Amino acid sequence: MLSSGSSHKNEFLAQTKAAREERLLAASRDYSAIRIQGLVRGWLVRTRVRKMVELEFEKTFPEPGDGGDLGKRLKPSLETYKAAKKFMYFVGRKNVDQFEVMLRYIIASLDSDSPKTSYIGVFLNKSHSVAWIEHIKQLCSQASLVMASMSTDHPAYSRKAAFFVLVLISFTSTNTWRLLRTSALSSLAPHMTSICHTVTGHLVQTGLLTNLRHILLTGLASSKVSLSRTTLSAIMTLALRPVMYGSYSDQMVSLYLLNILSVPGLVQHVATMCPDSLATLQGEKEEDQSLLLATVRLLSQDQQLKIHFNALEGSYALCLTANLVQLVSMAPSLTSSQLVPVVTTLTHLLSSLGQYVTAKQSPLSHWHPVLGWFSVSLDKHLQSSMTSVKCQLSRLWSPDCLLVLTADLQAQAATLPQVPAPPTPSPEETNFGKKLMKQALEKTRTTYAATTSTISSPLNRLGGAACTRVALVCALYQTACRTLSQLRIDILNGLCFGDLLLKPLWVFLNSLGPNCGLKSFLELLSANKSGTAPEFQMLVLFCDTFSHLVTILDDTEFYEQDKPFSKHEYAMLGQFLNTFLYRSVWSGMLSDPTSNLFSSVLGLLSVLRRRDDRRSFTRPNHWLLKEVKLGTLLCDLERNRPVAKLVISKLPHIIPHQERVLLFRKKVHTEKTSLGILESDSVSPQSTLISVHRNRIVEDGYRQLGSLAAQSFKGVIRVRFVNMQGLDEAGIDQDGVFKEFLEETIKKVFDPSLNLFCTTSEERLYPSPLSHITENHLDLFEFVGKMIGKAVYEGIVVDVPFASFFLTQVLGHDHSALYSYLDEMPSSDPELHKNLTYVKHYEGDVEDLGLTFSFDQDIMGRIVTHELIPGGRSINVTNSNRISYIHHMAHFKMHRQIATQVAAFRNGFRSVIPTDWLSLFSGPEVQRLISGDNSPIDLKDLRRNTSYYGGFHDSHRVVAWLWEVLEKDFTDKEKSMFLKFVTSCSKPPLLGFENLEPPFSIRCVEVADDEDDGDTVGSVLRGFLALRRKDPVNRLPTASTCFNLLKLPNYQKKSTLKEKLRYAISCNTGFELS
Repeated sequence: MLSSGSSHKNEFLAQTKAAREERLLAASRDYSAIRIQGLVRGWLVRTRVRKMVELEFEKTFPEPGDGGDLGKRLKPSLETYKAAKKFMYFVGRKNVDQFEVMLRYIIASLDSDSPKTSYIGVFLNKSHSVAWIEHIKQLCSQASLVMASMSTDHPAYSRKAAFFVLVLISFTSTNTWRLLRTSALSSLAPHMTSICHTVTGHLVQTGLLTNLRHILLTGLASSKVSLSRTTLSAIMTLALRPVMYGSYSDQMVSLYLLNILSVPGLVQHVATMCPDSLATLQGEKEEDQSLLLATVRLLSQDQQLKIHFNALEGSYALCLTANLVQLVSMAPSLTSSQLVPVVTTLTHLLSSLGQYVTAKQSPLSHWHPVLGWFSVSLDKHLQSSMTSVKCQLSRLWSPDCLLVLTADLQAQAATLPQVPAPPTPSPEETNFGKKLMKQALEKTRTTYAATTSTISSPLNRLGGAACTRVALVCALYQTACRTLSQLRIDILNGLCFGDLLLKPLWVFLNSLGPNCGLKSFLELLSANKSGTAPEFQMLVLFCDTFSHLVTILDDTEFYEQDKPFSKHEYAMLGQFLNTFLYRSVWSGMLSDPTSNLFSSVLGLLSVLRRRDDRRSFTRPNHWLLKEVKLGTLLCDLERNRPVAKLVISKLPHIIPHQERVLLFRKKVHTEKTSLGILESDSVSPQSTLISVHRNRIVEDGYRQLGSLAAQSFKGVIRVRFVNMQGLDEAGIDQDGVFKEFLEETIKKVFDPSLNLFCTTSEERLYPSPLSHITENHLDLFEFVGKMIGKAVYEGIVVDVPFASFFLTQVLGHDHSALYSYLDEMPSSDPELHKNLTYVKHYEGDVEDLGLTFSFDQDIMGRIVTHELIPGGRSINVTNSNRISYIHHMAHFKMHRQIATQVAAFRNGFRSVIPTDWLSLFSGPEVQRLISGDNSPIDLKDLRRNTSYYGGFHDSHRVVAWLWEVLEKDFTDKEKSMFLKFVTSCSKPPLLGFENLEPPFSIRCVEVADDEDDGDTVGSVLRGFLALRRKDPVNRLPTASTCFNLLKLPNYQKKSTLKEKLRYAISCNTGFELS
């Protein structure tokens, strides 16, 4: 019973639920059907209405090509207005073609002077005036959107883009409204102009400038320019109107910068395609309202510059900077009040770019052709237009821009006295006694800087208004060099051009006080130790540019033509740099050698010194500073004080060469002591014994010493010679026999038959470019480097004259960007240098010479072509690239051809002589370390340091004759020949004969060398008492150069001694002739 009732209940509930769901479904179907019917009916109605509107459109707006002039078929403007409103409501830009037809009709009506047919006439109807303004806003905003949405692939893109720009031009200015030119309606012009301003404001709000930017990017910043001249001109006019209507307000200028002036290469395209449009940008008629000055006014605010830079980011900020640079370069002139903000703004933009690149550097970097490596890639527009951007930036250092920016500097320099030559002694002064002359010369040395200027008191001062303006311009170019890293050489080339910067800047620096305002710069540095003040940027730019100039000048220009500077000016500048750097470092004001100020000043100083080392333009001891307290400096150096170490490492030339040699020898002695090397102890832990066969000196030496560790190589090396018969020779030592081994090794490795080295026209040695023909040539070069290093380490002088450019590379001085291989070329290949100089100064078209960036070399009868740059054989040498060709050729001939050989030699040499020790000396000074001093032979010093054997003594008759002959009868050349005869080197040791290793000695001999048993009691007594049975007139003096020993027969006549000695040294007899 209960179960039956429950069953009926469930069925009832189920039926009720099903009925409810069926009703809901029916209601949903009915609602959907109504919606569908409504949508369909609405669509049908709209379609019908649209067709009616389009049908009415064709009647109201005829196609331009339907016959006759469109202006003659104009209909009443009110009818046109109503049709246009209806079209815009129902169709709008959905039908772009009809939209364009309608706009063409409307624009054509503007040329009517009748209110009935001119579209402007609608506004005169009070019932439609407000709606008409809104209608015009709608037309213009829709035209702006259509313009931006067009594809450049459209065949009629250029024509359509030009038309839509014309539409916007027409409704943002009353210039084309003919109706307002009638006398009846001309009074409405101001009111209608305000309407144009309103329409322009609406366009800006709806993205006009953004749309114009899109057109400019697609039309200009691409592989092919698709905008016509008239279109570009119209776009520039249209884009500037909001700025002009807004009275160059910060807001409008900001929008213009972000959207228009940051388009890559814009100003260059405008200058090329439509130069008339530049007037609006330059503001020639209203200088106070020019776009350039308005931009500078806005960006000169630090916060605004940061905002705009962050909005554009790196590459487009660079494009903005490039456009501003071109505007500056085309400006007719800038007043002093305008110059400072313009220069400051450009400097801050470039500085921000530098900081941006630094912040964006990462392992996943992209190459930027102007800024170098950083992590942001270039979009397609930037890639296509970067050449134009580089061209714009290059205008910053072009003569036109330099004239504008340095006009103030040149005006100041023109009023300042020129830098005079140093005073020369008068004839009266030359007749004074020696004492007075000595005092005068001493006074000249100490007061040279002060007496080389006619300026008794500074005409300008650091921090003054004039100096600040000059410093800011220099800071701009210095920032450009630092930020535009890939264009640095181009910048320096531009700044060196003519006398636009360096010459007036040099005159200005001399107006700051004696010695280029040395005192003023030091005082400023004490207050600004970082060296970042604009005045230091002026000095840094001067040094960098001057260094570049000295590098590219050839010897004729530098030494003979005295252009742009004379030799005394170079010397004067070197004096200032030397003193400034020393005082700055010694006082602790400059302690970071990597800072811009330190590296730039030191760079120019090094360039001038290197030039002076090669061919002097200064007086003797010019680079020495008398104010240096040598004892204090060396004492501080022993205590490892940073300032002293910095002075010695960067400015070693300020102390005498002899003191530096003593310091070098002291370093060697200290190292030997620390390594436990006892020079006189053959059982030293660092002693090495080698056996060398007379027939295989180089091979045996290389085999046994080539792989020896550097520490062992610095130790005692004892040599056992094996004679021709294979028997050991008597005598093993670390001095004489090693010296003989060293001399024999050097004689063989520099033998032309081994093909390791060749000679210059001056008989100086450098690695042969064809040395690879010799097996293991690089290993041999490293071995030779070690042997030369060992000779220097032990103080053994060897007569090996190396080419200066080779020593420069061994020392690593050629790694500087300021080193020019061309300077050294005359000593290597004078004929090639002459030809390259001819190319440099060729007045015709260099391309007529038929040169390419390649070099043909004859290698054993086979011509091999080397490309100086990638693809060089197909790149012709022209007037514009000939300087690059000359330097690439010099680099190839003097470095690339022998780079591996130099590297191997350098590795060997530096394994014995550390790099920091070598930094004490220049290239010519290292040559003196190797081969001895260039000074005349001091016979008195040699006599004081001579030992005697075999009965000889200093008062012996034959010995006295010997010194008399050398002193009075021998020429300087014969004295050098005598020294070479007895020591194998024609030059004296750097520190005098006291340091000759082994010491010089003279031994009395009575028999031939093969019978000589050395000092015996009989020989000593006979020699000491001068007892002989007959005069040895048939015997010649001989020498053992390995022991620096002269074997002198006991001649009975002075004339015999002179004759035999002169014959012996001229024949270079040595051991073999007696």
